[in-house]
Amino acid sequence: MTSILRFVQVFALGTWVGSIIYFIAAVAPAAFGVLASREDAGAVVGYALTRLHHLGVIAAVIYLLATVALEKSAKGLWQPAALLVVAMLILTVVSQHGVRPRMSALKTQMGSVESTARDNPLRMKFDDLHAISVKLEGAVLLFGIAALFLTVRGRPQS
Repeated sequence: MTSILRFVQVFALGTWVGSIIYFIAAVAPAAFGVLASREDAGAVVGYALTRLHHLGVIAAVIYLLATVALEKSAKGLWQPAALLVVAMLILTVVSQHGVRPRMSALKTQMGSVESTARDNPLRMKFDDLHAISVKLEGAVLLFGIAALFLTVRGRPQS
């Protein structure tokens, strides 16, 4: 049972981290490189990011449940890898339910991000939120890589 639960942890976390890498390396560049308008590309990237966030929440829950089952106690959630996954979950929820709705509201107010002057206060706020979104996603990726390493390495022998 231990091997199965460890596999579930690695699979859930690996899927999440791999999806973030794929999003960064393939989805976003492809959308902005192929679609005719940046507005359409932004819509595709936003849709994909929402799906990525949903996948991340599911992966985090699965990982944490497997951790509790492995340790036969909620005390397992205090291990470094589990704490990193909790941090990833929090950052993902903040991005999805805090930052993205504010960006969406600003897009609606502007009508078009691209045709709004960069010195417009709405555009400046949008650009600031976009930078925060990128930083949140970067932190989730770095925490995920660290958590994956710690999970694969396993617990240190006493």
